[in-house]
Amino acid sequence: MKIGLKWIVSFSIIALVAIGGLFWNPTSDATSSGEFLSEDKIVGADVAWILAAAGLVLLMTPGLSFFYGGMVGKKNVISTMLQSFIALGVISILWVVIGFSLSFGESLGPNINGNHYGIIGNPLSYPFFSGVGIFPHKMMASTIPFILFALFQMKFAVITPAIITGSFAERVRFISYLLFIVLFSLFIYTPLCHMVWHPDGLLNKYFGVKDFAGGTVVHMSAGFAALAGALVVGNRKISHHEPSNIPYVLLGTGMLWFGWFGFNAGSALSASASAATAFGTTTIASASAMITWIFFDRISGRSVSALGACIGAVVGLVAITPGCGFVSIQESLFIGFISAIVSNVMVNWKALKKIDDTLDVFACHGVGGIMGMILTAIFAHGENASLLHGGIEVFLHHMAALVLVSVFTFFGSLLLYKITNSIITLRVSEESENKGLDLSQHEESFS
Repeated sequence: MKIGLKWIVSFSIIALVAIGGLFWNPTSDATSSGEFLSEDKIVGADVAWILAAAGLVLLMTPGLSFFYGGMVGKKNVISTMLQSFIALGVISILWVVIGFSLSFGESLGPNINGNHYGIIGNPLSYPFFSGVGIFPHKMMASTIPFILFALFQMKFAVITPAIITGSFAERVRFISYLLFIVLFSLFIYTPLCHMVWHPDGLLNKYFGVKDFAGGTVVHMSAGFAALAGALVVGNRKISHHEPSNIPYVLLGTGMLWFGWFGFNAGSALSASASAATAFGTTTIASASAMITWIFFDRISGRSVSALGACIGAVVGLVAITPGCGFVSIQESLFIGFISAIVSNVMVNWKALKKIDDTLDVFACHGVGGIMGMILTAIFAHGENASLLHGGIEVFLHHMAALVLVSVFTFFGSLLLYKITNSIITLRVSEESENKGLDLSQHEESFS
């Protein structure tokens, strides 16, 4: 097999990163700086729960690989699953080197009326996890070691680009995909993460955006990037395919649902009532969306299917994510119901069908994230009241932020796809596409 220059360059970069970390002089953990609390502030129950939650969120990425892998044609199962799975390696390394700094480092951004609003973190705050140790951080996670907070957040960074892969499945080159997810993570995910989840972030501090566990940061960003990817890569030569393995889809859905408890309830960052609320609303919204999806399919003249039940369940999980810790069980029931109907309509909308989003990532994750953001602004309880609790200003800020995030993630991703394509062609050849990516990209086959 001929080894191209791009692979040699890629390997050299990995080698430099691995060796470079040994020579980086990390700053020592210190409570004297004022940034950290002392070790005795750590709460054992919180540590135990977030350790478990981080493991659950990690499980979601292999779950996603089964979910997507079972939906594609038989000659593209391995390649599709690997595109999800490989993010565990690529993004984890990127997160340690610079991603965490860009997401949760010292805020860099404008001063408005005497207040500082962050757009992105300082890349020199925690490079190679320097300064990320056992002491709790005052502002971000005051009862668990800072390193645990960083590792928990890493799992969110991993799954976000993996979600995008369903949009261009069966026709993208593997090496091009690797380059794109690095660019996406650096230039789309990290600034959005900082703006929404950092205490001084623009969307958090100025707009008051409520995103408990990633409806905006993860699902909207992945959904709009998926739409942009489908447009840039173009339609498949043969767009129709039969799912290769429905039991894989069922298995993947179960793993995702199980892992989502860590995703949502873990985002409370404590073993608390807030975590319990998120756990309950996550379950009920998904159950509601699953049942709604299959019944809506039936009254629309389509069959009740295992595939439909799985998609509905995931849409419910997506939609409840931003508001899971802010809404009641009764409200989560409605959120799952209405989001399933809207996403179902979008999945079957003829105008959207003209864009070959292979696994309907935008209609499920993008639209589900949008619905979640809107419904959170309507129903959320607590500080900064939502629309139903007299918070018209919060609702309007959410809608403004929704537009801002949509434009930023779609057009930003569009640009990154163009840059990637100019460096390494995104799409495989027609011959490779007909042969299947399992064989043409990886010399492996699913049987």
